[in-house]
Amino acid sequence: MGATGAELSYQTLVPGQDSGFLHTHKTHEELYFILRGEGTYQVDGEQFPVKEGAVVRVAPEGKRALKNTGKENLTMLCIQYKANAFTDADSPMTDGNILNEPLNW
Repeated sequence: MGATGAELSYQTLVPGQDSGFLHTHKTHEELYFILRGEGTYQVDGEQFPVKEGAVVRVAPEGKRALKNTGKENLTMLCIQYKANAFTDADSPMTDGNILNEPLNW
């Protein structure tokens, strides 16, 4: 895709499968979007249930892992990006430009 500010990961875990290891990052935080299924997410030893529609944000130093505890496949999208990269000038309210141009469908 050629993205220059984030990494995207799309994964499916079969019932009973986990992510295989705990991990942290040096500078990147992550957003996990649970797209289908259900499971247990673990951050710094705390475990909590996740299911379709859940979004989990983890700071770089958070020790994280995911396990499918359901009876169907668990599908998730993870977006990884550098923590604290945005400044006040990067706010969607100040960075975006609404163009006064017609939409040509």
